[in-house]
Amino acid sequence: MTATVPRVSVPDAAPAERTTGRRLAVPLPLVAILTIQAVLSARLLRSATAFGDEALYLQAGRLEWAHWLHGQAIPAFQTWFSGSPAIYPPLGALADRLGGLTGARLLSLAFMLGATTLLWGTASRLYGRRAAVVAAALFAVTGPTLHLGAFATYDAMSLLLVALAAWCATGGRGREDATGWILAAAAALALANATKYASAIFDPVVVLLAALSACPRPGGKLALRRATLLLTLLVGTLAVLLRLGGSWYVAGISQTTVMRPDAGTSALLVLTDAWHWTAVVVLAALAGVVVSLAAPGRSRPGFLLVVVLAGAALLVPAEQARIHTTVSLDKHVDFGAWFACIAAGYAADRVAGWLPAGWGRRWYWQAMAAGGLAIALIPVAAAGAAQAGAMINWPGAGRLIAFLRPRVSHGGRFLAETDTVPEYYLPQTSWRQWSSTFSITQPDGVLRDAGGRAAPYVSAISHHYFSLVVLSFAQTPGLDQTILVALRATPGYRPVGNVPYGGPVPGSYTVWALAQSRAGRGSP
Repeated sequence: MTATVPRVSVPDAAPAERTTGRRLAVPLPLVAILTIQAVLSARLLRSATAFGDEALYLQAGRLEWAHWLHGQAIPAFQTWFSGSPAIYPPLGALADRLGGLTGARLLSLAFMLGATTLLWGTASRLYGRRAAVVAAALFAVTGPTLHLGAFATYDAMSLLLVALAAWCATGGRGREDATGWILAAAAALALANATKYASAIFDPVVVLLAALSACPRPGGKLALRRATLLLTLLVGTLAVLLRLGGSWYVAGISQTTVMRPDAGTSALLVLTDAWHWTAVVVLAALAGVVVSLAAPGRSRPGFLLVVVLAGAALLVPAEQARIHTTVSLDKHVDFGAWFACIAAGYAADRVAGWLPAGWGRRWYWQAMAAGGLAIALIPVAAAGAAQAGAMINWPGAGRLIAFLRPRVSHGGRFLAETDTVPEYYLPQTSWRQWSSTFSITQPDGVLRDAGGRAAPYVSAISHHYFSLVVLSFAQTPGLDQTILVALRATPGYRPVGNVPYGGPVPGSYTVWALAQSRAGRGSP
């Protein structure tokens, strides 16, 4: 008779060990997505010299530090910046100090990688891991995302904070008490608004997320209470910040955001550009709305949540079409795309979930669907990389800076169509020495807004106020031509060089100088 050996069941791991492992594990798909995003953005980090906005904010950050540490007088940035000069610019200046322009752009890349990570977390929380993969992958390879990851302005930081606010607003989903999450959401959203004022257009989206993500559980009054609490805390915090900032901040917010003047660009052109950059995201998000309508057992809050996420992509194009401007449109549309990608992820998840269980091995068909999605994202990533490259293709200033460096070493006052770029690259000069074709810096440091008029420049030139004048006939060609006529008619000025530049429309900088014996005698 053969002895029977009893079977002994050996568990794979203790429940506590398995839980800990899941918590500590980093999702490999997210790692792959972030790696691809980082590589595609990193290609652009050193592809061009500083853009005017980059130079402006990094130089402003340097001056803010000088003001805080040494009491140095600085311009009233609060009156004309579209974000608080005390938040991003000093951070950007620190990164610039450590790694130059590349270091500042790397900071933006870190912000954008953080935004993608928060997108993963929010989509996973709302609709599951499958939706998170699609949402994060789609957002990571769009042109505006890749561009912001290589652009040293406050947009990337503000987008990260909006993403953080959305992630916190959905943090208490299914819980009775989410007060801590709502407090964190309000703080993140207020900081996002202070960093970039225009981000406030997405405040209602985050508030609605706080309410709709609480349905069906705990639902009802608790969902409404969360939205009310978030809105109240946000408005109160912003009111306090505005009170502390004073009238200069009120003027800046009014001029740059709330009462921004009509720029005269066709609304059709605004919508066409926005569509060019976000068409794939918008179409995928709208598919999410359609899928939500067809979903069995759908609830009204669930449908409204998808509509809100998809509709966020339309806010910026609609607003900028209203005021007829494409200024910063390539950056602003990425805020709405972040939300819309969640709706796109929902659509993909629902469609994949509809695969019939009777189709043989279900895992096989899901693997095939995942492979098809990865293949479909290849042309999207290629198009996004091409768009990001085009967004960062502006006239280089390397030759101009080399030409100007010895000519500004003797002091004087300088006029340049875009003065922020030479000011950033020529730290031996002072901000008081630079004027642009938008404003003239007076001897006391006050910026005199020219309002597009030629008369202040003609008068300053006739008094020999500028010792060096740089014209490119790009942003203000009509005014530049009038200035050129004044230079030719004023004794003492002479052309000293034409410096070529590349970019989408190649041209050259025309540089005029005043004889040293005459420099600095007049006033504007």
